[in-house]
Amino acid sequence: MDEQRARQLLEQERHRVEALLADTTQAGAEDREGALEPGDMTDPTEPLVAEVDQGEIESQLRDRLEAIARAERRLDAGTYGRSIRSGVPIPDERLEADPAAELTVEEATLG
Repeated sequence: MDEQRARQLLEQERHRVEALLADTTQAGAEDREGALEPGDMTDPTEPLVAEVDQGEIESQLRDRLEAIARAERRLDAGTYGRSIRSGVPIPDERLEADPAAELTVEEATLG
């Protein structure tokens, strides 16, 4: 994959994940505000469960942003598109689907 295409894909993915994180953070704040309002609450643990789920989603999105940043560093270093484990080239089709991919499909499957 050429460098320009890789940068474009990574930038698009960064914007997508940042928007999801912003939306998730805002939804969590709105949920917390709503939980504080008086009303008919049938399950007092519901806000706590929602907050835990919200925190997990935010954590996963932050992890994804870190993966994108690592991919950008590999691009700057000239190692983008190669497995971080084996150095084997990652097929362009995989990078198109996941521009932050660090492993080949086979390596990722093996764990």
